[in-house]
Amino acid sequence: MDQEQRPGRRTLLGAAAALGAGAVVLGGGAGTAAAAAAPATRGHGGGPAGGSYKDLPVPTVIGHRGACGYRPEHTLGSYQFALDNGADVIEQDVVPTKDGHLVCRHENDITATTDVASRPEFASRKTTKTVDGEAHTGWFTEDFTLAELKTLRAKERIPGNRQHNTLYDGVWQVPTFEEVLKWADEQGRKRGRRIWLHVETKHPTYFRKAGLGLEERLAKLLRRYNRSGRNAYTFLQSFEPSSLQRLGRLGVDCPKVLLLDDLTTQPWDFVEAKDPRTVADLVTPKGLKWVAGFAQGIGPWLNLIIPRDKNDKLTKPTTLVRDAHAAGLILHPYTMRNENSFLPADFRRGTDPNGYGDALAAFKTYFATGIDGIFSDNCDSAALARDAFLKG
Repeated sequence: MDQEQRPGRRTLLGAAAALGAGAVVLGGGAGTAAAAAAPATRGHGGGPAGGSYKDLPVPTVIGHRGACGYRPEHTLGSYQFALDNGADVIEQDVVPTKDGHLVCRHENDITATTDVASRPEFASRKTTKTVDGEAHTGWFTEDFTLAELKTLRAKERIPGNRQHNTLYDGVWQVPTFEEVLKWADEQGRKRGRRIWLHVETKHPTYFRKAGLGLEERLAKLLRRYNRSGRNAYTFLQSFEPSSLQRLGRLGVDCPKVLLLDDLTTQPWDFVEAKDPRTVADLVTPKGLKWVAGFAQGIGPWLNLIIPRDKNDKLTKPTTLVRDAHAAGLILHPYTMRNENSFLPADFRRGTDPNGYGDALAAFKTYFATGIDGIFSDNCDSAALARDAFLKG
């Protein structure tokens, strides 16, 4: 989930961007259309008690890469902050090491999220690889054993936007997924309840071709920690339908969420299989019915819920929420962030691109479309906005 890297997603704001926070709220603009949608509730209802996604609060707050608005992403510190500050579910992305261990990184390219570039002993590992059709130059998890990777320290990925997070550079290692499972079990014992996780397989076709298939390794760990069943407090997510289908064939019965990029893009497994369908095909009623054959939800880019115009302002909501619900699918769109540079122009405050805009109003506008949850870097803001929204 890295839509923020698209051209224009992080355009710096000039003086003209000092728009009032009230430009679009529930009383006007896109918010008016959104407010007509079905209101959120405290739970989906109808599910058995204990571990069913149908018993989660709605809208569900999903801690994106933990709480990466406040701590370096995919660290135990980020996960802990998310758990302590309003997240109902905490996300992990998994990629493999050279010796087949699953570790939690948003990408296999660890150049920006660790101190590897400053380590002379690994200078020769720098290389250029083509991942899902795009060339990347840097250091990659699949070129390191777990022992080697554990000598590195995590750091803030976007220090220009989140300078305050650099305070924590070097504090944490890169966690293995098994360490996160143990952490979740420990936190569950302390709190008297199990901890929900939202686990993404990253670049599964790429890794399968490299001999490091993710799904079998993930399934093994999920079974070991009693997280492979339908009510096991775990979501599984991927941008590639075949990865979710493979997990299903492996007997992993967790609720599955298909992630969806921009309308013109294709899942990479479709590209490899020469399947001509794009995301635009998958969000039609026919496409959603197909998705419902192997998944319980979709995780669309927020612009698929409410598009933005050429000025980065919200327009009219699409029918995706209604159509997905008609197909029996829940929606967990991504990603809400508090900073001006990531918010729709309607909610920006002042001219500092890294300053906070009116994120609470933006959350409420998206909630009003009827989405079932949201990925956010700022889980505390999401939870506060959710509570205010539910109170009316």
